[in-house]
This record gives sequence, structure tokens and C-alpha cells, in this order.
Amino acid sequence: MGVTVTSSALGWRHCYKPCLSVWGFILISNILSTSFCFIELSVMFSIGRSVQRTTSVAWSIRVSVKLRNVSTDKTVGFIGLGQMGSRMALNLAKAGYNIHVYDIANTQTNEFRKQATPDLASRITTRASLEELMTPNAPQTIITMLPSSPHVTQTYGSEAVLGMVALAKPGTSFIDCTTGDPHVAKEVAKYVWTKQCSYIDAPVSGGVPSAEQATLTFMVGGSEEACSRAKPFLECMGKRIFHCGPVGAGLAAKICNNMLLAISMVGVSEAMELGRRLGLRPEMLTEVINASSGRCWSSEVYNPVPGVLPNSPASRGYSGGFSTRLMTKDLGLAQSASTATQCPTPLGSLAHQIYQNMCQYGFADQDFSVVYRYLSKSL
Repeated sequence: MGVTVTSSALGWRHCYKPCLSVWGFILISNILSTSFCFIELSVMFSIGRSVQRTTSVAWSIRVSVKLRNVSTDKTVGFIGLGQMGSRMALNLAKAGYNIHVYDIANTQTNEFRKQATPDLASRITTRASLEELMTPNAPQTIITMLPSSPHVTQTYGSEAVLGMVALAKPGTSFIDCTTGDPHVAKEVAKYVWTKQCSYIDAPVSGGVPSAEQATLTFMVGGSEEACSRAKPFLECMGKRIFHCGPVGAGLAAKICNNMLLAISMVGVSEAMELGRRLGLRPEMLTEVINASSGRCWSSEVYNPVPGVLPNSPASRGYSGGFSTRLMTKDLGLAQSASTATQCPTPLGSLAHQIYQNMCQYGFADQDFSVVYRYLSKSL
């Protein structure tokens, strides 16, 4: 094994071999890195005089080898095949993973299989129950994307409730992408650790479009080691990964983010409706806002006015996307955290009241940007 150097100008080519210690280092590195590689290797090759050239030229070539963070385990379990989970699981299959999937609703599982192309379908195994998923040959990594904390507790189990953790092999890695209560995540983690398994909370941001395009942002809470083990899987589903701190920190960051998102969506909806009543075209006002200081994700990527962005939920009758019910749940989590920490959040509280009212008026299952329609009728 060597490096061949060719010079068309000087009319020569030669093969140079690095010293044995270099290849020994590479061999040892491969042995030590059983699951993940974080090795950056620089090798200096000094090329001296070649017998095939008449001019003495000294060459120095630096070869940098960066081994990407890769998991050698190509099978992963995925629980929760809703709007977000189904797209995240498909991206794992697209990345070459064999996925074992389970959802408590058979309709979700059937719909998920319909979304998969024939080549992806060959990598998908559906499971009828948690017990079937957690067989002796269960995947070493299990990812969950569930509606709320009670679903997390029920699925993972506890000392009092039989769940999948009790059936897991020691060394199993659990990655929970559910947006829930940080306190619940900490309790679940403690139980997982008693079974010699690892756990991280890894809620996401970016909505359905980012889940589909594998550009999600992950906010991760857990140990450095557990986060490193999870990283290859997260990289298949997202573009940005932030390690926020210990277990629960990812959820804390997500709760803060979603409270701000709700507040900004209410603000954009009010501004867009005021502009309409002042005679401004929504498309023109959106251009102005997105080129000015009012620019934000709610105006630029997820505009709540129908017809402004062709691919937004608003332009699809507020179908799909992130439901008003789930946003209300997240705002409730933020208010609980606000009370527990004695942190005043007047705008967060008001946004929570607005979304609670929307649920009572029949908007619960529509995308949370439907707040524009709700406010336009209320103002």
C-alpha cells in the first residue's frame, strides 16, 4: 500500500510507501474504534530524489484522513410514526439503515409503508407490539417520537409499569425525540440507567418540512458518551445538533424555543391581518417584513396567510404540520416551567391562553399557524 505521485511536467511517476508505524497506527485505530471513529490522521510523506528524473526535487505531501462519525450498527428501532416520526424514520432508511418500526396505531404503520419506495421498503420491518420489537435480536438503538410525556412514561416503563426498557438488552441506546417535560425525562433516564442502558432527550425543531428534508435541528440532553453514540443516527435526520447539557437540557431548550415560536406566530398573524385591513397585499407585506427587522421564521418559512407560500400548511387548508393541540401542550410545559422557576412570561402566558381557546373552538387538529384565521375572525 502506498502513494503514487505523478508529474506530467517532469515526466515521471513513482510509488512511495510510508513507514510501517503509520499503517500500524491505522490498524490499531480501526481495532479500537468499534462503533465510532473520531480520528483525524495526518501523515507526512517525504519524497526525495527519484531515479526516473534528472533534476533533484524535494516534495512534501500531507495526506489528511478524516474518518466520519459512523455507526457500524446498521439496524435501528423507531417508535412513533406520526407526521414527524414517519419522515425521520424514512430518512434513516434512505441513509442505509434497516429499521424496525412500531406505532400503537396500525393505520399509522400502514400509511408509513405506503410512503416508502420499493427499495426503502426492503429495509423496513414492521412490529406489531413493543414485545415483538424488543425481541432477543432487537436493535441496539431505539428512537422514539411520541406525542407527549405520558406516552413516553407508558412506552419506556418504570419500576411500577412494564415497558420496553424492562425487555431491553444491557447496552441498548435510547434516543427520545419527544417534546415533553424535562422532569419526566430525568425520571425515565434514571430507570434506563438501572438496566445498564443509555438515554438522551433529543427534541427537534424545524417542523414537517425539515423532517422530510433531513434538515432538523436537534437539541440534545445527556452524557457526552451517550450523545456521541447517538450522533450518527441524528446526522441522518438533521442538519444541526446542539448538546445542551445533561438529561433534560434538550427539552428545556425546546420548550423555550416553542414558546417563542408561538409568540412570533401570533405576532406575524396580527401584523398580516392588520396589513390586509389597511389595504396591503399579503405577498407584498411579507416581502417587506422579510427584508426588514420584523423578519422571522414564522413570516419567512411558515407564513400563516393562505397563498403567500405555496408549500406552507396555510396554503393547504392548515392541514398537516404541527397541530394546535401539540403547540398548546408545549406552551403548557413552558408555563409549568415558568411557575416552577418563578420566571415571569407574560407573552408566553397570553399565547397559551390563545391556543387553549383555539382548541375549544375546533382548531385543535389543524396546523398551529391557523391562529391567523382564528385572530382574523376575532379581531
